[in-house]
Amino acid sequence: MSAPPRIAPGGRGDVGVVSWTIARVAGRVTGGPPPNLFLTLGRHPALFRGWLRFAGRLMPRGKLPRRETELVILRVSHLRECRYEHDHHVRLGRQAGLTDADFGRVEEGPAAAGWTPREQAILQATDELVATSDVSDETWSRLSSVLDNRELIELVLLVGHYEMLATAIGTLRIQPDVTA
Repeated sequence: MSAPPRIAPGGRGDVGVVSWTIARVAGRVTGGPPPNLFLTLGRHPALFRGWLRFAGRLMPRGKLPRRETELVILRVSHLRECRYEHDHHVRLGRQAGLTDADFGRVEEGPAAAGWTPREQAILQATDELVATSDVSDETWSRLSSVLDNRELIELVLLVGHYEMLATAIGTLRIQPDVTA
């Protein structure tokens, strides 16, 4: 992203001690610096902490396996051309066991060879949700044959959440995190 941030990441005085600490811990966990996303959203402390609770229920404490969650997030980041999400979730995807071949297939999409039927259905639903904000009856039928009701709800919210983040990241012009 070449445009300067519309709202710069805050320092400890801008985001408060709690948000600053959360950002520093998140950076350590993901193997990078405190995320610019956290330091930007942290400028609205109450909203930031509420968002973290919701986001944490989707990832990493969601019902879907981490591998599948990371595949969905990477597919959304690819479709929305959100480099910030992509870079973060390549690191997290590696921690969840994704391989270079998986990363390449995510960009190819649900029709790529090598997906399990469950992964293929999840990725097809992701593509449809991003493109139309809905899932076709055919895809829903395939999806509901491999996911339970809680997983179905979580998948729809996961895709929507990462689309929302891609919108916020792009609109606020949040810059990639600089790693050493």
